[in-house]
Amino acid sequence: MRMVFADTLLELAAKDERICLVTPDMGYGILDKFQQKFPERYFNLGITEQNTMTVAAGMALAGMKPYVYSIIPFVVHRCLEQIRVDVSYMKTDVKIIGVGSGFEYGAAGATHHGTEDISIMRALPDMRIFAPGDNFEMAEITKLTASDNKPAYIRIGRHNHGIINGNKTIELGKASVIEKGKEIALIATGNMLPVAYDYAQYLKNNGAQPELISMHTVKPIDKECIVNLIGRGMKIITFEEHTIIGGLGSAVAEIIAESGKGIEFKRVGINDKYSHIVGSANYIREQFKLDLKGVISQCC
Repeated sequence: MRMVFADTLLELAAKDERICLVTPDMGYGILDKFQQKFPERYFNLGITEQNTMTVAAGMALAGMKPYVYSIIPFVVHRCLEQIRVDVSYMKTDVKIIGVGSGFEYGAAGATHHGTEDISIMRALPDMRIFAPGDNFEMAEITKLTASDNKPAYIRIGRHNHGIINGNKTIELGKASVIEKGKEIALIATGNMLPVAYDYAQYLKNNGAQPELISMHTVKPIDKECIVNLIGRGMKIITFEEHTIIGGLGSAVAEIIAESGKGIEFKRVGINDKYSHIVGSANYIREQFKLDLKGVISQCC
């Protein structure tokens, strides 16, 4: 998925001379092609994350379109004040690329995990949040955000997620219905989309007809989609590799609560704890029941 972003940005930069890539000493191998083709638009500012975000905001005010690329804890947690004041408050055209969603940097420990970033960024006015679930969504979100001048946070994984979303196009702010169904709706974001897809196949093999939805835009969330599911009396399950506090599940729960209607609802995510386990991302997901086996044990 990182390479899909890098290759797509390279194509866009060839057409738009305003696009530049800014990083606080990250992305070796991933960003090399951009650096080689557009050295005058590639800025490695060293391990100065807060300063990097402010520099990017200054570039945007000067008419450029900066993409800031780093690991989630470095590009979100460490830079929160600068994002709040220089990007969100000032509505500067800065696209923030946070790599390593959830436990994807599992072996590096909790300091490198990205498990609270959606909650943090959701609280910032005028900050849009995107979490592509496959390579198609990654490419489309990169293209669509390049065509506007609004702040955005794009949360991505490290690995190749193939193509799950079979729609021909996506729209920012609108959910993608991947499979139509009834009685139960599975709403996934980011790198939990493949797990939700596998769970949908499991349910179908057991006689159910699940509706599978990719909520690649977490903010602004597609309220119309969720209200429609509520009106149809669907059970809703949300899937995110993120704390259940303030993330996708919370956003959906808020809409359900304000609808005044009662439906069955469950959040699949991380239950208010850090991982004190060090290991591969898949191993940690198993411990937190975010793999298919764990989802089945929670939801069936």
